[in-house]
Amino acid sequence: MQQRADAEASAADILFVDQFDGPALDPSKWNVEGPEFWVNNEQQAYVDAPDTIQLLPAGAISGAEDGVLVLKPQFRKGFRTPSGRTADFVSGRINTRDKFDFTYGTASARIKMPDAAGVWPAFWLLGYGDWPASGETDIMEYVGEKDWVGVAMHGPGYSGETPLVNKYYFPDDTDVTDWHVYSVERSPDQLLFKIDGRPIYRVTRPMVEHYGKWVYDRPEYIILNFALGGAYPSKINGIERPYNGLPVETVERIKNGDIAMYVDWVRVTGEAADAE
Repeated sequence: MQQRADAEASAADILFVDQFDGPALDPSKWNVEGPEFWVNNEQQAYVDAPDTIQLLPAGAISGAEDGVLVLKPQFRKGFRTPSGRTADFVSGRINTRDKFDFTYGTASARIKMPDAAGVWPAFWLLGYGDWPASGETDIMEYVGEKDWVGVAMHGPGYSGETPLVNKYYFPDDTDVTDWHVYSVERSPDQLLFKIDGRPIYRVTRPMVEHYGKWVYDRPEYIILNFALGGAYPSKINGIERPYNGLPVETVERIKNGDIAMYVDWVRVTGEAADAE
């Protein structure tokens, strides 16, 4: 059984934790991104709205330890962004930019996701500055095939179709629709990705420097988001209609309110002196 987030710091300091127990998202910890942000031909626009970013109380979602953050895409036919782009979906994306970041330590989140082709929820870290020189650490990406999730690193010389990527296939008795703890341990010379405490991929400084500069000796902040369709899902499923990477079955489930990403808690542990 997973222990509470605040009970696992016997060997390390808690640098950041949110168990989503309050009535609303804590603005001292999180920023909410809006519709001006758009990448990867994703089919949604991000909005700050109670139907896309919700907090549910303890007991509302089976298996959760406390309150739960819910990122939930919604169908909004013809939604217009400030830039003039039209999207038929809205969804949620939050980050800790300028509120919390860290260089070395372990970032973890306990997450439950839907079985739905073309969805693209993610838990990741991003550095400050221009991408990809800023560095990006994808702790968990899911593109709608419930038996696996991906991890990846992007930086100068190894971005986009990065060679520093790995898929983790779940054992037969579980998949993404169950609760799992996704994490990465950042240290001066390597990053170690884990699921439920089990190492699944290790990236060392020499592996990175074979392709480009090591940029993981500087702070990165936390991002949680729920994208729909776009470049990565379409590459996996080949779907173009009714939306790029997003099939009609998933569209109908979004309309019915049947698609969501649940986050039980997020925490970062490490030596306090390493926090930025």
